Amino acid sequence: MIDHEIKISFREYTSIEELDQADQQLCHEAVKALETSHSPYSKFKVGVAMQLRSGKILHASNQENAAYPSGLCAERVALFNWGANHADDPIETMAITAHTDEFQLTKPVTSCGACLQVLAEYEKKQGSAIKMLLYCRQGPVWVATGVESFLPFLFFEDRLTNKNR
Repeated sequence: MIDHEIKISFREYTSIEELDQADQQLCHEAVKALETSHSPYSKFKVGVAMQLRSGKILHASNQENAAYPSGLCAERVALFNWGANHADDPIETMAITAHTDEFQLTKPVTSCGACLQVLAEYEKKQGSAIKMLLYCRQGPVWVATGVESFLPFLFFEDRLTNKNR
């Protein structure tokens, strides 16, 4: 038997004011993205702002549908937009925030496993890790670099892209 241990690390800031100006601004951009959330069923809005290497900022929000599996999380909306329209301009930083009138959020909201797997795919595609800012407007900000901080067992099978399997 072999015992293995996985450790993750992230930084927790007690408020947005502890971040540098660029990260603060990106968190504010994620709040702006909440306005486009279509979440009439859950009433749980999620907003994303992504800073690309060129300086361009992409915004996205969650999009629900009465047929629940047909909706899409804000993170995947943002990542698929990037992949379809900006893949030659690497993602440097991604800020994620959430809001609901149903209860008070007191800690950052983390991405679901499906979104983390898509994020892993795009980190691999661009060849670099993405800085993640998980922003709670009434609480702390969590900062980590690279999806493995959130999903240590990523699914990758290199033979899927090898033509000479």
